[in-house]
Amino acid sequence: MNNFNNLPESYWLDSTEKTNYPSLDKDMEVDVAIIGGGMAGITAGFILKRRGLKVAVLEVDRILEGTTAKTTAKITSQHGLFYDNLINNVGEEKARQYADANESAKEFIQSIIEEKGIDCDFSIMPAYVYTQDDSYVEKIKKEVEAASRLGIDASFVSDTHLPFPIKGAVRFENQAQFHPRKYLLELAKEIPGEGSHIFENTKVLDVKENTPNEVIIENGYTVKANKVIIASHYPMENLKGLYFSRIYTERAYIIGVLAEENFPEGMYINAESPTRSLRRQRYKDGQMILIAGENHKTGQGKSTEVHYNSLKQFAEDNFTIKDIPYRWSTQDCMTMDDIPFIGHITSNTKGIYVATGFKKWGMTNSTASAMILSDIITEGYSTHSEVFDPSRSDIKGGIGTFIKENLNVGYEFIKGKLNLEDNDTEITTGEGKVVDFKGKRVGFYRNTDGKTYIVDTTCTHLGCELQWNKAEKSWDCPCHGSRFSYDGKIIEGPALKELDVTIIED
Repeated sequence: MNNFNNLPESYWLDSTEKTNYPSLDKDMEVDVAIIGGGMAGITAGFILKRRGLKVAVLEVDRILEGTTAKTTAKITSQHGLFYDNLINNVGEEKARQYADANESAKEFIQSIIEEKGIDCDFSIMPAYVYTQDDSYVEKIKKEVEAASRLGIDASFVSDTHLPFPIKGAVRFENQAQFHPRKYLLELAKEIPGEGSHIFENTKVLDVKENTPNEVIIENGYTVKANKVIIASHYPMENLKGLYFSRIYTERAYIIGVLAEENFPEGMYINAESPTRSLRRQRYKDGQMILIAGENHKTGQGKSTEVHYNSLKQFAEDNFTIKDIPYRWSTQDCMTMDDIPFIGHITSNTKGIYVATGFKKWGMTNSTASAMILSDIITEGYSTHSEVFDPSRSDIKGGIGTFIKENLNVGYEFIKGKLNLEDNDTEITTGEGKVVDFKGKRVGFYRNTDGKTYIVDTTCTHLGCELQWNKAEKSWDCPCHGSRFSYDGKIIEGPALKELDVTIIED
């Protein structure tokens, strides 16, 4: 059995070809510039190109290799025990907008798959939120009532075909699952041509509000566009709207399990903690069970290997395991009220839009964001936009979270400045740690090539101190979620500048 000796690898990436779109090598002008080549950016580019606009998708790395490629890939409007709280916090009208937007996104994905004949393991499945705790049964019944009021086909069930007993579950009918990259790579193919483009390895440094807006690229080129969509997961432009104070990031973990038993039809997630999300996925001539959970704020978890081992233990407790060929982790942007930010980046910035904060339900929320922003850009209005307005003030359910998360950021900032782990710079191969080196807090990592990489552990975003992530061999920011490789390169934003690094050879 796989004992997690190798670095994590996503099944979605391993089972598809890498892309090879060009880098931007000249100034240009388009109708819409889209920053970020994940599901939101590619879907928006696909829709807007079909509506006759010239678009440019600008991706800092390769498209569809970020959070989009590290998901459980559930296409569902069921987002945990969510709708009862949502109605209480924003009212039934806005809650219905949220539900309708996600149901519409699910239907859009299915319609495109059918129209284009995309082979992407798409299958209709019921989705369940289950509990093994008596104290959650009443909450689940309230969720059934709330979802039903919003027009969702929901019911209460007291039994599933899971290999363990439950106390109750809410079941949503006609939800779905798929292979996200097989679907999205086909959408991406339709974007280039007729004045539209996808550019990879193209790093955006800034967006200047103007007529037209100017997107500044690291290599000195500029893309001018009347409209700009920032769909870069964590907004690369986060001072407008103070998004760094309204978004926090969480990491979660996934293992792909081959078992003797067949997994039952359906997609499952529990109501209580720790989270356990399960679904099956077609794999070679059989199936693989995807088990996810173990979420924590980026840079603030236990040793990250512990989380993979906890999922492995859960798998062993419930299935006869033959192998665990895949494991990976993902990072999600969370808003204070659990509702994404989709719309104008600020209330007085009319040509720049943002799409972020999809929580852990990015397949439908990112698709909904592409549909909403495309409607706003081409029609001037979206029937679903009000509940997602980034400038909303009715954050009744999020005020406490806002205070708690920003206090947490302040705590992590101060703690990082005060705490130095040790002054022992001797490390073994594959080990990383923070040390006091000549009175300065630095990160040491010794690679298998015999080189030791020494980085300045101060995050280049807003100055928090980074923590070592053993499982992913990365430096992670506990304040705003930026992540860097052991040699200082950016893995995930909002940081735009790499870490200073010194390399020592044996």
